[in-house]
Amino acid sequence: MRLLIRLRADADAVYDNSHFHELRGRLWKGLRGTEYDELHDADQPIGLSFSNIFPWGDIEEGDERTVLVAATDQDVLRAIAESIITDREFNVGEMPFRVEEVTTVAPDVGEPGTRGTLETGTGVLVRIPPWQADEYGIENDGDEAIFWQPEHSLRPFKTQLENNLDKKHELFCDDHLPGPSERDGDLFDEYDLIKTFAVPVEVTQGVEMTYVLSKWRFGYRVRDDHHRRHLNLALDAGIGERNALGLGFLNVQKESKRPPGASPGVATDGGH
Repeated sequence: MRLLIRLRADADAVYDNSHFHELRGRLWKGLRGTEYDELHDADQPIGLSFSNIFPWGDIEEGDERTVLVAATDQDVLRAIAESIITDREFNVGEMPFRVEEVTTVAPDVGEPGTRGTLETGTGVLVRIPPWQADEYGIENDGDEAIFWQPEHSLRPFKTQLENNLDKKHELFCDDHLPGPSERDGDLFDEYDLIKTFAVPVEVTQGVEMTYVLSKWRFGYRVRDDHHRRHLNLALDAGIGERNALGLGFLNVQKESKRPPGASPGVATDGGH
Protein backbone atom coordinates (compact mmCIF):
# COMPACT_ATOMS: atom_id res chain seq x y z
CA MET A 1 0.00 0.00 0.00
CA ARG A 2 1.18 3.54 -0.66
CA LEU A 3 0.19 7.17 -0.42
CA LEU A 4 0.11 9.35 -3.52
CA ILE A 5 0.73 12.94 -2.42
CA ARG A 6 -0.03 15.71 -4.93
CA LEU A 7 1.91 18.91 -4.30
CA ARG A 8 1.63 22.47 -5.65
CA ALA A 9 4.73 24.67 -5.68
CA ASP A 10 4.43 27.88 -3.64
CA ALA A 11 7.40 29.54 -5.35
CA ASP A 12 10.06 29.11 -7.99
CA ALA A 13 12.87 26.82 -6.83
CA VAL A 14 15.92 24.97 -8.11
CA TYR A 15 15.38 21.21 -7.92
CA ASP A 16 17.52 19.83 -5.10
CA ASN A 17 18.96 16.45 -6.10
CA SER A 18 19.95 15.74 -2.50
CA HIS A 19 16.56 16.46 -0.96
CA PHE A 20 15.97 13.01 0.54
CA HIS A 21 16.97 13.96 4.09
CA GLU A 22 14.59 16.96 4.14
CA LEU A 23 11.82 14.90 2.54
CA ARG A 24 12.31 12.14 5.10
CA GLY A 25 12.09 14.70 7.88
CA ARG A 26 8.78 16.04 6.54
CA LEU A 27 7.32 12.53 6.41
CA TRP A 28 8.61 11.61 9.87
CA LYS A 29 6.92 14.72 11.21
CA GLY A 30 3.68 12.80 10.82
CA LEU A 31 4.92 9.97 13.05
CA ARG A 32 6.29 12.18 15.79
CA GLY A 33 4.47 11.62 19.07
CA THR A 34 2.75 8.46 17.78
CA GLU A 35 3.42 4.83 18.65
CA TYR A 36 5.58 4.70 15.48
CA ASP A 37 8.00 7.43 16.59
CA GLU A 38 10.45 4.80 17.85
CA LEU A 39 10.86 3.43 14.32
CA HIS A 40 13.02 6.47 13.56
CA ASP A 41 15.99 4.96 15.40
CA ALA A 42 15.37 1.30 14.57
CA ASP A 43 18.45 -0.71 13.55
CA GLN A 44 16.49 -2.99 11.23
CA PRO A 45 14.18 -2.52 8.22
CA ILE A 46 10.99 -0.70 9.21
CA GLY A 47 8.86 -1.46 6.14
CA LEU A 48 8.79 2.12 4.85
CA SER A 49 10.10 3.57 1.59
CA PHE A 50 9.40 6.65 -0.49
CA SER A 51 10.03 8.13 -3.92
CA ASN A 52 11.78 11.33 -4.80
CA ILE A 53 9.76 14.41 -5.72
CA PHE A 54 8.81 13.91 -9.34
CA PRO A 55 8.89 14.82 -12.12
CA TRP A 56 12.50 15.94 -11.85
CA GLY A 57 13.43 19.47 -12.88
CA ASP A 58 13.53 23.07 -11.72
CA ILE A 59 10.27 24.29 -10.29
CA GLU A 60 8.05 27.26 -11.12
CA GLU A 61 5.37 28.59 -8.80
CA GLY A 62 2.14 26.67 -9.39
CA ASP A 63 3.86 23.56 -10.76
CA GLU A 64 2.47 20.19 -9.68
CA ARG A 65 4.78 17.57 -8.22
CA THR A 66 4.14 14.18 -6.64
CA VAL A 67 5.60 12.02 -3.87
CA LEU A 68 4.83 8.36 -3.21
CA VAL A 69 5.18 6.78 0.23
CA ALA A 70 4.96 2.99 0.64
CA ALA A 71 4.72 0.90 3.80
CA THR A 72 3.96 -2.62 4.94
CA ASP A 73 1.75 -1.25 7.75
CA GLN A 74 -1.32 0.71 6.67
CA ASP A 75 -1.51 2.39 10.08
CA VAL A 76 1.89 4.00 9.47
CA LEU A 77 0.60 5.43 6.20
CA ARG A 78 -2.58 6.58 7.93
CA ALA A 79 -0.56 8.51 10.55
CA ILE A 80 1.51 10.20 7.84
CA ALA A 81 -1.59 11.03 5.79
CA GLU A 82 -3.42 12.55 8.76
CA SER A 83 -0.45 14.78 9.55
CA ILE A 84 -0.05 15.93 5.95
CA ILE A 85 -3.76 16.69 5.57
CA THR A 86 -3.82 18.62 8.86
CA ASP A 87 -0.70 20.63 8.02
CA ARG A 88 -0.60 21.11 4.26
CA GLU A 89 2.64 23.09 4.24
CA PHE A 90 5.15 20.73 2.66
CA ASN A 91 8.53 22.44 2.51
CA VAL A 92 11.47 20.28 1.45
CA GLY A 93 14.67 22.22 1.94
CA GLU A 94 14.48 25.22 -0.38
CA MET A 95 11.53 23.74 -2.33
CA PRO A 96 8.24 25.07 -0.88
CA PHE A 97 5.01 23.17 -1.61
CA ARG A 98 1.47 22.81 -0.36
CA VAL A 99 -0.40 19.52 -0.29
CA GLU A 100 -3.22 19.46 -2.84
CA GLU A 101 -4.42 15.88 -2.43
CA VAL A 102 -3.57 12.65 -0.64
CA THR A 103 -4.90 9.34 -1.97
CA THR A 104 -4.03 5.69 -1.51
CA VAL A 105 -2.94 3.32 -4.27
CA ALA A 106 -2.29 -0.40 -4.09
CA PRO A 107 0.14 -1.56 -6.79
CA ASP A 108 0.28 -5.29 -7.42
CA VAL A 109 2.64 -7.26 -9.62
CA GLY A 110 -0.27 -9.37 -10.86
CA GLU A 111 -1.62 -12.88 -10.65
CA PRO A 112 0.54 -15.96 -11.30
CA GLY A 113 1.56 -15.96 -14.96
CA THR A 114 1.74 -12.16 -15.21
CA ARG A 115 4.86 -10.73 -16.85
CA GLY A 116 5.95 -7.22 -16.02
CA THR A 117 8.71 -4.82 -15.13
CA LEU A 118 9.67 -3.13 -11.89
CA GLU A 119 11.90 -0.07 -12.03
CA THR A 120 13.81 1.54 -9.21
CA GLY A 121 12.51 5.05 -8.67
CA THR A 122 15.49 5.78 -6.41
CA GLY A 123 18.99 4.30 -6.19
CA VAL A 124 19.48 0.85 -4.66
CA LEU A 125 22.07 0.36 -1.92
CA VAL A 126 23.67 -3.10 -1.84
CA ARG A 127 26.75 -3.76 0.25
CA ILE A 128 28.80 -6.95 0.35
CA PRO A 129 30.09 -8.08 3.76
CA PRO A 130 33.91 -8.01 3.79
CA TRP A 131 34.12 -11.66 4.88
CA GLN A 132 32.36 -12.66 1.65
CA ALA A 133 34.72 -10.77 -0.66
CA ASP A 134 36.89 -13.83 -1.39
CA GLU A 135 33.82 -15.89 -2.26
CA TYR A 136 33.01 -13.42 -5.06
CA GLY A 137 36.60 -12.85 -6.14
CA ILE A 138 36.61 -9.28 -4.87
CA GLU A 139 39.86 -7.79 -3.64
CA ASN A 140 39.41 -6.29 -0.21
CA ASP A 141 41.98 -5.37 2.41
CA GLY A 142 39.67 -3.69 4.92
CA ASP A 143 36.88 -4.66 7.27
CA GLU A 144 34.23 -2.34 5.83
CA ALA A 145 31.28 -3.49 3.74
CA ILE A 146 31.88 -3.16 -0.01
CA PHE A 147 29.49 -1.19 -2.18
CA TRP A 148 28.28 -3.36 -5.06
CA GLN A 149 29.50 -2.24 -8.49
CA PRO A 150 29.08 -3.82 -11.95
CA GLU A 151 32.59 -5.33 -11.99
CA HIS A 152 31.55 -7.52 -9.02
CA SER A 153 29.07 -9.41 -11.28
CA LEU A 154 25.38 -9.99 -10.64
CA ARG A 155 25.86 -12.90 -8.25
CA PRO A 156 26.61 -10.91 -5.06
CA PHE A 157 23.98 -8.31 -5.99
CA LYS A 158 21.27 -10.95 -6.32
CA THR A 159 22.37 -12.74 -3.15
CA GLN A 160 22.38 -9.61 -0.99
CA LEU A 161 19.06 -8.45 -2.47
CA GLU A 162 17.46 -11.79 -1.59
CA ASN A 163 19.01 -11.88 1.89
CA ASN A 164 17.69 -8.40 2.60
CA LEU A 165 14.19 -9.30 1.42
CA ASP A 166 14.35 -12.45 3.56
CA LYS A 167 14.90 -10.26 6.60
CA LYS A 168 11.90 -8.10 5.69
CA HIS A 169 9.81 -11.22 5.14
CA GLU A 170 10.68 -12.42 8.64
CA LEU A 171 9.68 -9.06 10.10
CA PHE A 172 6.48 -8.34 8.18
CA CYS A 173 5.00 -11.65 6.96
CA ASP A 174 3.43 -14.60 8.78
CA ASP A 175 5.92 -17.11 10.17
CA HIS A 176 4.42 -20.10 8.37
CA LEU A 177 4.90 -18.56 4.92
CA PRO A 178 8.12 -19.35 2.98
CA GLY A 179 10.55 -16.51 2.39
CA PRO A 180 12.29 -15.66 -0.91
CA SER A 181 15.35 -17.85 -0.26
CA GLU A 182 13.14 -20.85 0.52
CA ARG A 183 11.68 -20.90 -2.99
CA ASP A 184 13.29 -22.01 -6.25
CA GLY A 185 14.12 -19.38 -8.83
CA ASP A 186 15.43 -15.83 -8.74
CA LEU A 187 13.31 -12.97 -7.53
CA PHE A 188 13.51 -11.41 -11.01
CA ASP A 189 13.94 -12.93 -14.49
CA GLU A 190 15.82 -9.97 -15.96
CA TYR A 191 18.27 -7.52 -14.39
CA ASP A 192 18.77 -4.46 -16.59
CA LEU A 193 21.26 -2.06 -15.02
CA ILE A 194 20.51 1.56 -15.92
CA LYS A 195 23.42 3.21 -14.15
CA THR A 196 25.56 3.32 -11.03
CA PHE A 197 26.41 6.55 -9.28
CA ALA A 198 27.89 7.90 -6.06
CA VAL A 199 25.83 10.30 -3.98
CA PRO A 200 26.25 11.95 -0.56
CA VAL A 201 23.50 10.80 1.82
CA GLU A 202 22.75 12.36 5.19
CA VAL A 203 22.25 9.18 7.21
CA THR A 204 21.39 11.08 10.39
CA GLN A 205 21.35 14.70 11.48
CA GLY A 206 24.73 16.20 10.59
CA VAL A 207 26.29 12.90 9.47
CA GLU A 208 26.85 12.48 5.74
CA MET A 209 28.23 9.44 3.92
CA THR A 210 28.90 8.80 0.25
CA TYR A 211 27.00 5.76 -1.04
CA VAL A 212 27.45 3.97 -4.34
CA LEU A 213 23.95 3.25 -5.66
CA SER A 214 22.50 1.61 -8.75
CA LYS A 215 19.27 2.02 -10.73
CA TRP A 216 17.58 -0.94 -12.42
CA ARG A 217 14.74 -2.33 -14.48
CA PHE A 218 13.74 -5.80 -13.27
CA GLY A 219 11.73 -8.08 -15.52
CA TYR A 220 9.61 -10.72 -13.81
CA ARG A 221 7.10 -13.48 -14.40
CA VAL A 222 4.97 -14.28 -11.35
CA ARG A 223 5.54 -18.00 -10.74
CA ASP A 224 2.96 -18.58 -7.97
CA ASP A 225 1.22 -16.86 -5.08
CA HIS A 226 4.33 -17.02 -2.88
CA HIS A 227 6.43 -15.29 -5.53
CA ARG A 228 3.69 -12.71 -5.96
CA ARG A 229 3.80 -12.00 -2.23
CA HIS A 230 7.60 -11.57 -2.29
CA LEU A 231 7.45 -9.12 -5.19
CA ASN A 232 4.65 -7.14 -3.56
CA LEU A 233 6.63 -7.03 -0.32
CA ALA A 234 9.48 -5.44 -2.27
CA LEU A 235 7.00 -2.84 -3.57
CA ASP A 236 5.89 -1.98 -0.03
CA ALA A 237 9.19 -2.17 1.85
CA GLY A 238 11.69 -1.28 -0.89
CA ILE A 239 14.68 -3.33 -2.00
CA GLY A 240 18.23 -3.25 -0.78
CA GLU A 241 19.32 -1.35 2.31
CA ARG A 242 18.34 1.92 4.01
CA ASN A 243 14.89 2.22 2.49
CA ALA A 244 13.80 4.64 5.22
CA LEU A 245 16.41 7.05 3.81
CA GLY A 246 14.54 7.01 0.48
CA LEU A 247 16.61 4.31 -1.23
CA GLY A 248 15.38 1.26 -3.15
CA PHE A 249 11.87 2.54 -3.95
CA LEU A 250 10.18 0.43 -6.66
CA ASN A 251 7.54 1.21 -9.28
CA VAL A 252 5.41 -1.11 -11.40
CA GLN A 253 5.75 -0.14 -15.04
CA LYS A 254 2.56 0.47 -17.01
CA GLU A 255 2.86 -2.40 -19.45
CA SER A 256 2.31 -5.92 -18.14
CA LYS A 257 1.08 -9.10 -19.74
CA ARG A 258 -1.48 -10.95 -17.66
CA PRO A 259 -2.27 -14.62 -18.14
CA PRO A 260 -5.36 -15.35 -20.26
CA GLY A 261 -8.58 -14.79 -18.30
CA ALA A 262 -6.90 -12.89 -15.46
CA SER A 263 -8.56 -9.75 -14.18
CA PRO A 264 -6.71 -6.41 -14.35
CA GLY A 265 -4.89 -5.86 -11.08
CA VAL A 266 -1.59 -4.20 -11.78
CA ALA A 267 -1.58 -0.65 -10.47
CA THR A 268 0.89 1.78 -11.98
CA ASP A 269 2.67 4.83 -10.71
CA GLY A 270 5.65 7.05 -11.36
CA GLY A 271 8.56 8.42 -9.40
CA HIS A 272 11.95 8.51 -11.10
